[in-house]
Amino acid sequence: MINSTPQVVTIAGSDSGGGAGIQADLKTFQARQAFGMSIVVALTAQNTYGVQESLAIPSGFIDAQFQSLAADFEIKAAKTGMLADTEHVETVVENLKKVDFGTLIVDPVMVAKGGHHLLQRDAVQTIKEQLLPLASIVTPNLPEAEILLEKSIKTNQDMMEAAKELQSLGAKTVIVKGGHSQNKEAADFVLLENGEQFWLSAPRIKTNNTHGTGDTFSACIAAELAKGTSLKDAIVIGREFIQAAISQEIFVGHGHGPTNHWAQINNSVTMIK
Repeated sequence: MINSTPQVVTIAGSDSGGGAGIQADLKTFQARQAFGMSIVVALTAQNTYGVQESLAIPSGFIDAQFQSLAADFEIKAAKTGMLADTEHVETVVENLKKVDFGTLIVDPVMVAKGGHHLLQRDAVQTIKEQLLPLASIVTPNLPEAEILLEKSIKTNQDMMEAAKELQSLGAKTVIVKGGHSQNKEAADFVLLENGEQFWLSAPRIKTNNTHGTGDTFSACIAAELAKGTSLKDAIVIGREFIQAAISQEIFVGHGHGPTNHWAQINNSVTMIK
């Protein structure tokens, strides 16, 4: 029975306000019935108004966290979030090559809702060259995909082409999220490693309570994969979970409030091939 419970780890930054980052990931892991762990890469002083301060953790201490978890646990999936700068991206990459944490989901977090940069510009190339080739799944939103590919992404065709380009950088499966698009429905484009592709679409919800949506989405996928859910089903469940977390609102703080991590999935997402 030792280590038989599904285990998943988040490698990211702490959000003191609880809506995004490691806190959102751990809440999502718990909601999806996977045991969550964390490797803290950075700290933030943060609330629903935005990020006031951030502080990167010394690389040696990140090494120690990796070593500690690898020595005891049977981690089946991992996800990355805020990685701060080139040094910390490289530290995470070096450690991921040494341990077996199962499937890797890369959420290329770059800018907080309030505009604070969570990744230094010179680290983008490091993510492209060193982290994406390790990724089983990468989950950029439109602004993140534009930064990674250095091009404008406006139309559905642009999103499909962007997914192929990101896959060519080494990521096996790519999900380009369409929440920032101007379309009536919020649609994400999914390109699987085997070449299968489809859209996951749901009604756009008018709300300010969307803090941590990307973290929650990728964390749900990671939790499902740790439990042994198939890749395609894990992605669909992730999309359904974040749709529910946005639509079943909670009200916390005065600014961009968090999503609802105890929301119940109600199958409101449509798959379009």
